[in-house]
Amino acid sequence: MTEFKLPELGENIHQGDLVRLMIAPGASIAEGQAVMELETDKAVVEVPSSVSGTIKEVLVKQGEKIKVGQVIFTVENGAGGKRVEAKASSAPAAAPKSEPKPAAPKSEAPPKPAPSAAPKATASAPVVPSESNEVSEFKLPELGENIHQGDLVRLMISPGAQVSEGQPVMELETEKAVVEVPSSLSGIVKGVHVSQGDQIKVGQLIFTLEPGATSQTHSQQPSRAEESHDHARMAFQAAIQSEGKTEEQALPRDQPPTASVATFSMPLHLDRAAGVEHRGPVPAAPHVRRLARELGIDIHSIPGNGPGGRISEADVKLYAKSVIAGAASGAGSAATHLQQPALPDFSKWGKIERVSMRGVRRKTAEHMWEAWSSIPHVTQQDKADITELEQLRTKFAPKAAEAGGKMTVTAIALKVCASALKIFPQFNASIDMEKEEIVYKQFINIGVAVDTDRGLLVPVIRDVDKKNIVELAAELTGLSKKARDKKLSPADMEGGTFTITNLGGIGGTGFSPIVNYPEVAILGLSRSGMEPVWMNNKFEPRMVLPLSLSYDHRLIDGADAARFLRWIAEAFEQPFLLSVQG
Repeated sequence: MTEFKLPELGENIHQGDLVRLMIAPGASIAEGQAVMELETDKAVVEVPSSVSGTIKEVLVKQGEKIKVGQVIFTVENGAGGKRVEAKASSAPAAAPKSEPKPAAPKSEAPPKPAPSAAPKATASAPVVPSESNEVSEFKLPELGENIHQGDLVRLMISPGAQVSEGQPVMELETEKAVVEVPSSLSGIVKGVHVSQGDQIKVGQLIFTLEPGATSQTHSQQPSRAEESHDHARMAFQAAIQSEGKTEEQALPRDQPPTASVATFSMPLHLDRAAGVEHRGPVPAAPHVRRLARELGIDIHSIPGNGPGGRISEADVKLYAKSVIAGAASGAGSAATHLQQPALPDFSKWGKIERVSMRGVRRKTAEHMWEAWSSIPHVTQQDKADITELEQLRTKFAPKAAEAGGKMTVTAIALKVCASALKIFPQFNASIDMEKEEIVYKQFINIGVAVDTDRGLLVPVIRDVDKKNIVELAAELTGLSKKARDKKLSPADMEGGTFTITNLGGIGGTGFSPIVNYPEVAILGLSRSGMEPVWMNNKFEPRMVLPLSLSYDHRLIDGADAARFLRWIAEAFEQPFLLSVQG
Protein backbone atom coordinates (compact mmCIF):
# COMPACT_ATOMS: atom_id res chain seq x y z
CA MET A 1 0.00 0.00 0.00
CA THR A 2 1.35 3.46 -0.94
CA GLU A 3 0.35 6.80 0.56
CA PHE A 4 0.14 10.12 -1.24
CA LYS A 5 0.55 13.12 1.05
CA LEU A 6 0.05 16.80 0.26
CA PRO A 7 3.48 18.05 -0.87
CA GLU A 8 5.10 21.41 -0.23
CA LEU A 9 3.43 23.98 -2.52
CA GLY A 10 5.42 27.11 -1.86
CA GLU A 11 7.07 29.28 0.73
CA ASN A 12 4.87 29.85 3.78
CA ILE A 13 2.02 27.79 2.31
CA HIS A 14 1.09 25.26 4.96
CA GLN A 15 -2.52 24.48 4.08
CA GLY A 16 -5.31 25.15 1.64
CA ASP A 17 -8.98 24.54 0.84
CA LEU A 18 -9.73 21.51 -1.31
CA VAL A 19 -12.01 23.04 -3.95
CA ARG A 20 -12.04 20.14 -6.40
CA LEU A 21 -11.24 16.44 -6.07
CA MET A 22 -10.43 14.74 -9.37
CA ILE A 23 -10.10 11.13 -8.17
CA ALA A 24 -12.26 8.39 -6.70
CA PRO A 25 -11.65 4.96 -5.10
CA GLY A 26 -11.01 2.32 -7.75
CA ALA A 27 -9.61 4.76 -10.31
CA SER A 28 -6.19 4.21 -11.85
CA ILE A 29 -3.77 7.07 -11.29
CA ALA A 30 -0.56 7.88 -13.14
CA GLU A 31 2.44 9.79 -11.81
CA GLY A 32 2.12 13.47 -12.75
CA GLN A 33 -1.66 13.28 -13.21
CA ALA A 34 -3.59 16.13 -11.56
CA VAL A 35 -5.56 14.80 -8.58
CA MET A 36 -7.08 17.91 -7.01
CA GLU A 37 -7.30 21.69 -7.04
CA LEU A 38 -6.15 23.39 -3.86
CA GLU A 39 -6.94 26.99 -3.08
CA THR A 40 -4.58 29.09 -0.98
CA ASP A 41 -5.14 32.71 -0.01
CA LYS A 42 -4.55 34.06 -3.50
CA ALA A 43 -4.45 31.26 -6.06
CA VAL A 44 -5.89 27.91 -7.10
CA VAL A 45 -3.25 25.32 -7.98
CA GLU A 46 -3.53 21.85 -9.43
CA VAL A 47 -1.69 19.23 -7.37
CA PRO A 48 -0.15 16.37 -9.40
CA SER A 49 0.27 12.84 -8.06
CA SER A 50 3.75 11.56 -7.26
CA VAL A 51 2.51 7.95 -7.15
CA SER A 52 0.83 5.62 -9.60
CA GLY A 53 -1.48 2.64 -9.18
CA THR A 54 -5.11 1.93 -8.32
CA ILE A 55 -6.68 4.22 -5.71
CA LYS A 56 -7.73 2.23 -2.67
CA GLU A 57 -9.12 4.98 -0.45
CA VAL A 58 -9.56 8.76 -0.47
CA LEU A 59 -9.15 10.34 2.96
CA VAL A 60 -10.26 13.91 2.25
CA LYS A 61 -13.40 15.60 0.97
CA GLN A 62 -14.12 18.61 -1.16
CA GLY A 63 -14.40 21.77 0.95
CA GLU A 64 -11.97 20.59 3.64
CA LYS A 65 -8.90 22.52 4.73
CA ILE A 66 -5.91 20.20 4.34
CA LYS A 67 -2.34 20.64 5.50
CA VAL A 68 1.06 19.91 3.96
CA GLY A 69 2.02 16.33 4.86
CA GLN A 70 -1.57 15.15 5.34
CA VAL A 71 -2.46 11.82 3.70
CA ILE A 72 -4.74 12.44 0.72
CA PHE A 73 -5.25 8.91 -0.63
CA THR A 74 -3.73 5.45 -0.70
CA VAL A 75 -3.01 3.29 -3.75
CA GLU A 76 -2.54 -0.39 -4.39
CA ASN A 77 0.08 -1.87 -6.74
CA GLY A 78 1.59 1.60 -6.85
CA ALA A 79 4.98 3.16 -7.36
CA GLY A 80 6.52 6.22 -5.72
CA GLY A 81 5.37 7.88 -2.48
CA LYS A 82 5.73 6.22 0.92
CA ARG A 83 4.87 2.55 1.29
CA VAL A 84 3.21 1.46 4.54
CA GLU A 85 2.46 -1.98 5.92
CA ALA A 86 -1.07 -2.99 6.82
CA LYS A 87 -2.13 -2.98 10.45
CA ALA A 88 -2.92 -6.19 12.33
CA SER A 89 -6.60 -5.83 11.45
CA SER A 90 -5.74 -5.98 7.74
CA ALA A 91 -3.55 -9.10 7.90
CA PRO A 92 -6.03 -11.33 6.03
CA ALA A 93 -5.87 -8.97 3.06
CA ALA A 94 -2.07 -9.16 2.77
CA ALA A 95 -1.93 -12.56 1.09
CA PRO A 96 -3.72 -11.79 -2.16
CA LYS A 97 -1.58 -8.69 -2.94
CA SER A 98 -0.23 -10.43 -6.05
CA GLU A 99 -3.80 -10.67 -7.37
CA PRO A 100 -5.16 -7.11 -7.19
CA LYS A 101 -8.33 -7.64 -9.23
CA PRO A 102 -10.12 -10.05 -6.84
CA ALA A 103 -9.04 -7.97 -3.83
CA ALA A 104 -10.35 -4.63 -5.15
CA PRO A 105 -14.06 -5.18 -4.36
CA LYS A 106 -13.28 -5.71 -0.64
CA SER A 107 -12.89 -1.97 -0.09
CA GLU A 108 -15.86 -0.96 -2.16
CA ALA A 109 -19.52 -0.82 -1.29
CA PRO A 110 -21.52 -3.76 -2.74
CA PRO A 111 -22.23 -3.09 -6.44
CA LYS A 112 -25.75 -2.17 -7.48
CA PRO A 113 -27.79 -4.87 -9.19
CA ALA A 114 -27.15 -5.07 -12.92
CA PRO A 115 -30.77 -4.49 -13.99
CA SER A 116 -30.97 -1.04 -12.35
CA ALA A 117 -27.51 0.06 -13.50
CA ALA A 118 -27.88 -0.85 -17.15
CA PRO A 119 -30.71 1.52 -18.08
CA LYS A 120 -28.98 4.37 -16.29
CA ALA A 121 -25.77 3.86 -18.25
CA THR A 122 -27.70 3.80 -21.49
CA ALA A 123 -29.41 7.11 -20.72
CA SER A 124 -26.42 9.12 -19.59
CA ALA A 125 -23.29 7.81 -21.27
CA PRO A 126 -22.90 8.66 -24.93
CA VAL A 127 -20.49 5.80 -25.56
CA VAL A 128 -19.91 3.80 -28.70
CA PRO A 129 -19.48 0.20 -27.50
CA SER A 130 -16.34 -1.48 -28.71
CA GLU A 131 -14.49 -4.74 -28.45
CA SER A 132 -11.54 -4.94 -26.09
CA ASN A 133 -9.05 -4.11 -28.85
CA GLU A 134 -11.08 -1.38 -30.54
CA VAL A 135 -11.09 2.36 -30.04
CA SER A 136 -13.91 3.86 -27.93
CA GLU A 137 -15.40 7.31 -28.47
CA PHE A 138 -16.44 9.81 -25.83
CA LYS A 139 -19.01 12.35 -26.99
CA LEU A 140 -20.38 15.35 -25.16
CA PRO A 141 -23.34 14.09 -23.10
CA GLU A 142 -26.64 15.79 -22.33
CA LEU A 143 -26.06 18.18 -19.42
CA GLY A 144 -29.45 19.75 -18.86
CA GLU A 145 -32.69 20.84 -20.38
CA ASN A 146 -32.31 23.17 -23.38
CA ILE A 147 -28.50 23.01 -23.14
CA HIS A 148 -27.25 22.15 -26.61
CA GLN A 149 -23.74 23.56 -26.70
CA GLY A 150 -21.06 25.35 -24.71
CA ASP A 151 -17.57 26.86 -24.83
CA LEU A 152 -14.67 24.61 -23.86
CA VAL A 153 -12.84 26.74 -21.28
CA ARG A 154 -10.44 24.08 -19.97
CA LEU A 155 -9.27 20.75 -21.35
CA MET A 156 -7.87 18.40 -18.71
CA ILE A 157 -6.66 15.54 -20.93
CA SER A 158 -4.07 15.00 -23.66
CA PRO A 159 -3.08 12.12 -25.95
CA GLY A 160 -1.35 9.31 -24.06
CA ALA A 161 -2.93 10.18 -20.70
CA GLN A 162 -4.86 7.61 -18.70
CA VAL A 163 -8.51 8.43 -18.07
CA SER A 164 -10.76 6.80 -15.47
CA GLU A 165 -14.53 6.62 -15.27
CA GLY A 166 -15.86 9.60 -13.35
CA GLN A 167 -12.65 11.60 -13.83
CA PRO A 168 -13.27 15.23 -14.96
CA VAL A 169 -11.96 15.71 -18.48
CA MET A 170 -13.01 19.28 -19.30
CA GLU A 171 -14.80 22.40 -18.11
CA LEU A 172 -17.67 23.57 -20.29
CA GLU A 173 -19.17 27.05 -20.05
CA THR A 174 -22.66 27.99 -21.16
CA GLU A 175 -24.37 31.34 -20.76
CA LYS A 176 -24.88 30.99 -17.01
CA ALA A 177 -22.64 28.30 -15.57
CA VAL A 178 -19.36 26.41 -15.85
CA VAL A 179 -19.63 22.66 -15.36
CA GLU A 180 -17.07 19.88 -15.18
CA VAL A 181 -17.76 17.03 -17.55
CA PRO A 182 -16.66 13.60 -16.24
CA SER A 183 -15.62 10.72 -18.46
CA SER A 184 -17.86 7.68 -18.69
CA LEU A 185 -15.02 5.63 -20.17
CA SER A 186 -11.69 4.30 -18.98
CA GLY A 187 -8.52 3.78 -20.98
CA ILE A 188 -5.66 5.62 -22.65
CA VAL A 189 -6.40 8.74 -24.70
CA LYS A 190 -5.60 8.11 -28.36
CA GLY A 191 -6.76 11.36 -29.91
CA VAL A 192 -8.38 14.62 -28.78
CA HIS A 193 -10.74 16.14 -31.35
CA VAL A 194 -11.47 19.52 -29.72
CA SER A 195 -9.38 22.47 -28.57
CA GLN A 196 -9.68 24.88 -25.70
CA GLY A 197 -11.90 27.78 -26.75
CA ASP A 198 -13.96 25.71 -29.19
CA GLN A 199 -17.73 25.82 -29.09
CA ILE A 200 -18.87 22.20 -28.90
CA LYS A 201 -22.30 20.64 -29.18
CA VAL A 202 -24.06 17.80 -27.40
CA GLY A 203 -23.16 14.55 -29.16
CA GLN A 204 -19.94 15.94 -30.64
CA LEU A 205 -16.88 13.65 -30.48
CA ILE A 206 -14.48 14.86 -27.77
CA PHE A 207 -11.77 12.19 -27.64
CA THR A 208 -11.06 8.54 -28.48
CA LEU A 209 -9.69 5.91 -26.11
CA GLU A 210 -7.68 2.75 -26.47
CA PRO A 211 -8.20 -0.01 -23.89
CA GLY A 212 -5.96 0.50 -20.89
CA ALA A 213 -5.37 -0.78 -17.39
CA THR A 214 -8.15 1.40 -16.04
CA SER A 215 -10.91 -0.18 -18.10
CA GLN A 216 -11.03 -3.46 -16.23
CA THR A 217 -10.83 -1.79 -12.86
CA HIS A 218 -13.82 0.41 -13.52
CA SER A 219 -15.92 -2.24 -15.16
CA GLN A 220 -16.48 -3.65 -11.69
CA GLN A 221 -18.28 -0.46 -10.55
CA PRO A 222 -20.30 1.19 -13.33
CA SER A 223 -22.61 2.84 -10.82
CA ARG A 224 -19.80 5.08 -9.51
CA ALA A 225 -19.09 6.53 -12.94
CA GLU A 226 -22.76 7.07 -13.60
CA GLU A 227 -23.18 8.76 -10.24
CA SER A 228 -20.36 11.16 -11.15
CA HIS A 229 -22.00 11.86 -14.49
CA ASP A 230 -25.41 12.46 -12.95
CA HIS A 231 -24.01 14.71 -10.27
CA ALA A 232 -22.31 16.86 -12.91
CA ARG A 233 -25.68 17.21 -14.67
CA MET A 234 -27.44 17.99 -11.36
CA ALA A 235 -24.82 20.58 -10.38
CA PHE A 236 -25.14 22.23 -13.79
CA GLN A 237 -28.92 22.42 -13.58
CA ALA A 238 -28.72 23.74 -10.03
CA ALA A 239 -26.42 26.53 -11.15
CA ILE A 240 -28.81 27.58 -13.91
CA GLN A 241 -31.87 27.40 -11.67
CA SER A 242 -30.01 29.49 -9.05
CA GLU A 243 -30.88 27.33 -6.14
CA GLY A 244 -27.79 28.44 -4.26
CA LYS A 245 -26.59 24.92 -3.45
CA THR A 246 -23.00 24.52 -2.38
CA GLU A 247 -20.51 22.31 -4.13
CA GLU A 248 -20.45 19.96 -1.18
CA GLN A 249 -24.19 19.36 -1.38
CA ALA A 250 -23.97 18.51 -5.07
CA LEU A 251 -21.30 15.84 -4.67
CA PRO A 252 -21.57 12.32 -3.24
CA ARG A 253 -19.81 11.62 0.02
CA ASP A 254 -16.87 9.22 -0.05
CA GLN A 255 -17.32 5.67 1.21
CA PRO A 256 -16.21 5.18 4.84
CA PRO A 257 -12.73 3.61 5.14
CA THR A 258 -12.43 -0.11 5.76
CA ALA A 259 -10.21 -1.84 8.27
CA SER A 260 -8.15 -3.51 5.53
CA VAL A 261 -6.30 -0.30 4.62
CA ALA A 262 -3.40 1.00 6.66
CA THR A 263 -4.08 4.63 7.60
CA PHE A 264 -3.52 7.07 10.43
CA SER A 265 -6.35 7.45 12.87
CA MET A 266 -6.39 11.26 12.99
CA PRO A 267 -7.32 11.92 9.33
CA LEU A 268 -10.08 9.32 9.60
CA HIS A 269 -11.41 10.96 12.73
CA LEU A 270 -11.44 14.39 11.13
CA ASP A 271 -12.98 13.05 7.93
CA ARG A 272 -15.86 11.33 9.69
CA ALA A 273 -16.39 14.24 12.01
CA ALA A 274 -16.49 16.63 9.07
CA GLY A 275 -19.20 14.51 7.51
CA VAL A 276 -21.28 14.89 10.64
CA GLU A 277 -20.63 18.62 10.77
CA HIS A 278 -21.95 19.11 7.26
CA ARG A 279 -25.30 17.87 8.49
CA GLY A 280 -25.26 19.91 11.67
CA PRO A 281 -26.62 23.41 12.18
CA VAL A 282 -23.14 24.94 12.42
CA PRO A 283 -20.72 23.83 9.66
CA ALA A 284 -17.27 23.76 11.25
CA ALA A 285 -14.51 21.18 11.70
CA PRO A 286 -13.73 19.81 15.21
CA HIS A 287 -10.47 21.76 15.51
CA VAL A 288 -12.34 24.96 14.63
CA ARG A 289 -14.95 24.25 17.31
CA ARG A 290 -12.19 23.54 19.80
CA LEU A 291 -10.48 26.85 18.97
CA ALA A 292 -13.76 28.70 19.53
CA ARG A 293 -14.25 26.97 22.90
CA GLU A 294 -10.68 27.83 23.97
CA LEU A 295 -11.30 31.48 23.09
CA GLY A 296 -14.61 31.45 24.94
CA ILE A 297 -16.65 32.27 21.81
CA ASP A 298 -20.05 30.85 20.95
CA ILE A 299 -19.57 29.06 17.61
CA HIS A 300 -23.17 29.83 16.66
CA SER A 301 -22.47 33.58 16.58
CA ILE A 302 -19.54 33.35 14.15
CA PRO A 303 -20.37 34.02 10.47
CA GLY A 304 -18.75 31.49 8.13
CA ASN A 305 -17.12 32.66 4.90
CA GLY A 306 -16.43 29.20 3.49
CA PRO A 307 -18.51 27.10 1.08
CA GLY A 308 -22.06 26.77 2.41
CA GLY A 309 -21.27 29.13 5.30
CA ARG A 310 -18.53 26.83 6.66
CA ILE A 311 -16.58 28.36 9.54
CA SER A 312 -12.78 28.30 9.30
CA GLU A 313 -9.99 29.08 11.78
CA ALA A 314 -9.58 32.47 10.10
CA ASP A 315 -13.27 33.23 10.69
CA VAL A 316 -12.90 32.43 14.41
CA LYS A 317 -9.75 34.54 14.77
CA LEU A 318 -11.25 37.46 12.85
CA TYR A 319 -14.36 37.34 15.01
CA ALA A 320 -12.22 37.23 18.17
CA LYS A 321 -10.24 40.27 16.99
CA SER A 322 -13.45 42.17 16.38
CA VAL A 323 -14.79 41.26 19.82
CA ILE A 324 -11.57 42.52 21.43
CA ALA A 325 -11.56 45.69 19.33
CA GLY A 326 -15.22 46.31 20.09
CA ALA A 327 -14.69 45.82 23.81
CA ALA A 328 -11.68 48.15 23.81
CA SER A 329 -13.44 50.93 21.94
CA GLY A 330 -16.83 50.48 23.59
CA ALA A 331 -18.33 50.04 20.15
CA GLY A 332 -20.58 47.20 21.28
CA SER A 333 -20.86 43.69 20.03
CA ALA A 334 -18.57 42.67 17.17
CA ALA A 335 -21.39 40.69 15.68
CA THR A 336 -23.01 43.89 14.44
CA HIS A 337 -19.84 44.66 12.47
CA LEU A 338 -19.20 41.18 11.15
CA GLN A 339 -22.60 39.83 10.32
CA GLN A 340 -24.81 41.81 8.00
CA PRO A 341 -28.56 41.90 8.61
CA ALA A 342 -30.65 39.25 6.93
CA LEU A 343 -31.42 40.09 3.31
CA PRO A 344 -35.02 40.62 2.26
CA ASP A 345 -36.72 38.20 -0.10
CA PHE A 346 -35.83 39.88 -3.40
CA SER A 347 -37.86 37.34 -5.37
CA LYS A 348 -41.00 39.14 -4.24
CA TRP A 349 -40.19 41.92 -6.72
CA GLY A 350 -38.89 39.91 -9.64
CA LYS A 351 -36.64 37.16 -10.90
CA ILE A 352 -33.29 36.69 -9.16
CA GLU A 353 -30.24 34.50 -9.61
CA ARG A 354 -27.94 33.23 -6.88
CA VAL A 355 -24.38 32.22 -7.78
CA SER A 356 -21.94 30.71 -5.29
CA MET A 357 -18.99 32.94 -4.42
CA ARG A 358 -15.99 30.74 -5.18
CA GLY A 359 -12.31 30.74 -5.99
CA VAL A 360 -10.48 34.02 -6.37
CA ARG A 361 -13.62 36.11 -5.74
CA ARG A 362 -14.30 34.41 -2.38
CA LYS A 363 -10.68 34.76 -1.28
CA THR A 364 -10.60 38.38 -2.41
CA ALA A 365 -13.72 39.11 -0.38
CA GLU A 366 -12.26 37.45 2.72
CA HIS A 367 -8.90 39.20 2.32
CA MET A 368 -10.44 42.62 1.70
CA TRP A 369 -12.73 42.27 4.70
CA GLU A 370 -9.80 41.25 6.90
CA ALA A 371 -7.73 44.20 5.64
CA TRP A 372 -10.58 46.67 6.07
CA SER A 373 -11.45 45.34 9.54
CA SER A 374 -7.91 45.35 10.92
CA ILE A 375 -6.38 48.43 9.26
CA PRO A 376 -7.51 51.99 10.03
CA HIS A 377 -7.50 53.34 6.47
CA VAL A 378 -6.81 56.90 5.40
CA THR A 379 -6.59 57.97 1.73
CA GLN A 380 -4.48 60.91 0.55
CA GLN A 381 -5.05 62.54 -2.87
CA ASP A 382 -2.64 64.47 -5.11
CA LYS A 383 -1.95 65.19 -8.80
CA ALA A 384 1.17 64.94 -10.92
CA ASP A 385 1.91 66.95 -14.06
CA ILE A 386 3.22 64.27 -16.45
CA THR A 387 3.42 66.37 -19.62
CA GLU A 388 7.22 65.94 -19.99
CA LEU A 389 7.04 62.34 -18.78
CA GLU A 390 4.57 61.48 -21.56
CA GLN A 391 7.05 62.78 -24.13
CA LEU A 392 9.82 60.60 -22.68
CA ARG A 393 7.48 57.60 -22.46
CA THR A 394 6.66 57.91 -26.15
CA LYS A 395 10.34 58.30 -27.01
CA PHE A 396 11.49 55.18 -25.15
CA ALA A 397 8.46 52.98 -25.91
CA PRO A 398 10.25 51.20 -28.82
CA LYS A 399 13.09 50.21 -26.50
CA ALA A 400 10.63 48.59 -24.10
CA ALA A 401 8.91 46.84 -27.00
CA GLU A 402 12.26 45.35 -28.10
CA ALA A 403 12.57 43.84 -24.60
CA GLY A 404 9.07 42.34 -24.83
CA GLY A 405 7.24 44.90 -22.73
CA LYS A 406 5.17 48.08 -22.88
CA MET A 407 6.36 51.44 -21.59
CA THR A 408 3.25 52.10 -19.50
CA VAL A 409 2.68 54.59 -16.70
CA THR A 410 2.47 51.60 -14.32
CA ALA A 411 5.95 50.42 -15.35
CA ILE A 412 7.33 53.89 -14.65
CA ALA A 413 5.39 54.02 -11.37
CA LEU A 414 7.17 50.85 -10.24
CA LYS A 415 10.53 52.60 -10.44
CA VAL A 416 9.18 55.80 -8.89
CA CYS A 417 7.69 53.95 -5.92
CA ALA A 418 10.83 51.87 -5.39
CA SER A 419 12.86 55.06 -5.06
CA ALA A 420 10.28 56.60 -2.73
CA LEU A 421 10.28 53.51 -0.49
CA LYS A 422 14.03 53.88 0.04
CA ILE A 423 13.57 57.44 1.24
CA PHE A 424 10.45 56.66 3.30
CA PRO A 425 11.15 53.17 4.78
CA GLN A 426 8.04 53.19 7.00
CA PHE A 427 5.98 52.62 3.82
CA ASN A 428 7.99 49.43 3.17
CA ALA A 429 7.15 47.91 6.55
CA SER A 430 4.56 45.83 8.42
CA ILE A 431 3.14 46.02 11.94
CA ASP A 432 3.35 43.13 14.40
CA MET A 433 0.78 44.18 17.01
CA GLU A 434 1.19 40.96 18.98
CA LYS A 435 4.88 41.68 19.62
CA GLU A 436 4.40 45.45 19.39
CA GLU A 437 7.11 45.74 16.75
CA ILE A 438 7.54 47.36 13.33
CA VAL A 439 9.04 45.05 10.69
CA TYR A 440 11.18 47.07 8.26
CA LYS A 441 11.96 45.12 5.07
CA GLN A 442 15.38 45.46 3.48
CA PHE A 443 14.00 44.44 0.08
CA ILE A 444 11.51 46.10 -2.26
CA ASN A 445 8.97 43.82 -3.92
CA ILE A 446 6.00 45.62 -5.46
CA GLY A 447 2.70 43.98 -6.35
CA VAL A 448 0.62 45.20 -9.28
CA ALA A 449 -3.14 44.60 -9.28
CA VAL A 450 -4.30 42.88 -12.49
CA ASP A 451 -7.94 42.75 -13.57
CA THR A 452 -8.84 39.22 -14.81
CA ASP A 453 -12.04 37.38 -15.63
CA ARG A 454 -11.66 35.51 -12.31
CA GLY A 455 -11.23 38.63 -10.23
CA LEU A 456 -8.37 40.79 -8.99
CA LEU A 457 -4.92 39.14 -8.83
CA VAL A 458 -1.74 40.80 -7.54
CA PRO A 459 1.48 39.35 -9.01
CA VAL A 460 4.65 40.61 -7.34
CA ILE A 461 7.74 42.00 -9.08
CA ARG A 462 10.81 41.36 -6.94
CA ASP A 463 13.80 43.64 -6.31
CA VAL A 464 12.22 46.53 -8.19
CA ASP A 465 14.93 48.91 -6.97
CA LYS A 466 17.61 46.84 -8.73
CA LYS A 467 15.98 46.93 -12.19
CA ASN A 468 15.67 49.65 -14.81
CA ILE A 469 12.35 50.78 -16.27
CA VAL A 470 12.75 48.73 -19.48
CA GLU A 471 13.34 45.56 -17.46
CA LEU A 472 10.36 46.35 -15.25
CA ALA A 473 8.14 46.96 -18.29
CA ALA A 474 9.04 43.55 -19.76
CA GLU A 475 8.52 41.72 -16.46
CA LEU A 476 5.21 43.49 -15.80
CA THR A 477 3.92 42.56 -19.27
CA GLY A 478 4.88 38.91 -18.73
CA LEU A 479 3.25 38.65 -15.30
CA SER A 480 0.06 40.37 -16.46
CA LYS A 481 -0.25 37.87 -19.31
CA LYS A 482 0.29 34.96 -16.90
CA ALA A 483 -2.45 36.35 -14.65
CA ARG A 484 -4.97 36.60 -17.48
CA ASP A 485 -3.99 33.17 -18.85
CA LYS A 486 -4.52 31.62 -15.38
CA LYS A 487 -0.87 30.55 -15.15
CA LEU A 488 0.19 32.45 -12.03
CA SER A 489 1.64 30.27 -9.28
CA PRO A 490 1.34 31.07 -5.56
CA ALA A 491 5.01 32.06 -5.57
CA ASP A 492 4.24 34.76 -8.15
CA MET A 493 1.97 36.51 -5.64
CA GLU A 494 4.05 36.24 -2.46
CA GLY A 495 6.45 38.56 -0.69
CA GLY A 496 5.05 41.94 -1.68
CA THR A 497 6.00 45.01 0.37
CA PHE A 498 3.91 47.65 -1.45
CA THR A 499 1.14 47.59 -4.09
CA ILE A 500 0.18 49.66 -7.14
CA THR A 501 -3.29 49.58 -8.69
CA ASN A 502 -4.04 51.45 -11.91
CA LEU A 503 -7.62 52.14 -13.03
CA GLY A 504 -6.60 54.69 -15.64
CA GLY A 505 -7.41 52.35 -18.51
CA ILE A 506 -11.02 52.20 -17.31
CA GLY A 507 -11.62 55.74 -16.08
CA GLY A 508 -12.22 57.78 -12.97
CA THR A 509 -10.65 60.79 -11.33
CA GLY A 510 -9.78 59.21 -7.98
CA PHE A 511 -10.62 56.32 -5.62
CA SER A 512 -9.73 54.83 -2.23
CA PRO A 513 -7.83 51.54 -2.70
CA ILE A 514 -7.75 49.08 0.21
CA VAL A 515 -4.33 48.34 1.70
CA ASN A 516 -3.13 44.84 0.81
CA TYR A 517 -2.52 43.37 4.30
CA PRO A 518 0.11 42.89 5.77
CA GLU A 519 1.48 45.81 3.79
CA VAL A 520 0.87 49.34 5.08
CA ALA A 521 0.25 51.35 1.92
CA ILE A 522 -1.06 51.14 -1.65
CA LEU A 523 -0.85 53.64 -4.52
CA GLY A 524 -3.80 54.12 -6.87
CA LEU A 525 -3.47 55.66 -10.33
CA SER A 526 -6.50 57.10 -12.13
CA ARG A 527 -6.97 58.26 -15.72
CA SER A 528 -4.71 61.12 -16.77
CA GLY A 529 -6.14 63.97 -18.83
CA MET A 530 -5.51 67.47 -20.08
CA GLU A 531 -6.25 70.21 -17.53
CA PRO A 532 -5.62 73.97 -17.43
CA VAL A 533 -2.71 74.63 -15.06
CA TRP A 534 -1.63 78.13 -13.96
CA MET A 535 1.96 78.52 -15.16
CA ASN A 536 4.02 81.54 -16.11
CA ASN A 537 1.17 83.92 -15.25
CA LYS A 538 -1.29 82.13 -17.51
CA PHE A 539 -3.25 78.92 -17.86
CA GLU A 540 -1.55 76.23 -19.94
CA PRO A 541 -2.89 72.82 -21.03
CA ARG A 542 -1.03 70.10 -19.12
CA MET A 543 -1.38 66.32 -18.85
CA VAL A 544 -2.33 65.61 -15.22
CA LEU A 545 -2.28 62.22 -13.45
CA PRO A 546 -4.52 61.80 -10.32
CA LEU A 547 -2.84 59.89 -7.46
CA SER A 548 -4.50 58.18 -4.47
CA LEU A 549 -2.52 56.82 -1.54
CA SER A 550 -4.23 54.66 1.11
CA TYR A 551 -2.22 53.82 4.21
CA ASP A 552 -2.33 52.23 7.65
CA HIS A 553 -2.79 55.08 10.11
CA ARG A 554 -1.39 52.96 12.97
CA LEU A 555 2.10 53.35 11.48
CA ILE A 556 1.89 56.26 9.05
CA ASP A 557 0.88 59.77 10.04
CA GLY A 558 -0.96 62.06 7.65
CA ALA A 559 1.99 64.44 7.31
CA ASP A 560 4.34 61.60 6.32
CA ALA A 561 1.78 60.33 3.81
CA ALA A 562 1.48 63.80 2.27
CA ARG A 563 5.28 64.05 1.94
CA PHE A 564 5.52 60.55 0.44
CA LEU A 565 2.81 61.22 -2.14
CA ARG A 566 4.22 64.65 -3.01
CA TRP A 567 7.65 63.05 -3.58
CA ILE A 568 6.04 60.54 -5.97
CA ALA A 569 4.21 63.35 -7.79
CA GLU A 570 7.43 65.35 -8.19
CA ALA A 571 9.28 62.27 -9.44
CA PHE A 572 6.65 61.90 -12.16
CA GLU A 573 6.95 65.60 -12.96
CA GLN A 574 10.76 65.64 -12.90
CA PRO A 575 12.10 62.21 -13.99
CA PHE A 576 15.66 63.45 -13.39
CA LEU A 577 14.82 63.35 -9.67
CA LEU A 578 15.02 59.54 -9.81
CA SER A 579 18.67 59.74 -10.77
CA VAL A 580 19.49 62.37 -8.14
CA GLN A 581 17.61 60.99 -5.11
CA GLY A 582 16.51 57.46 -6.13
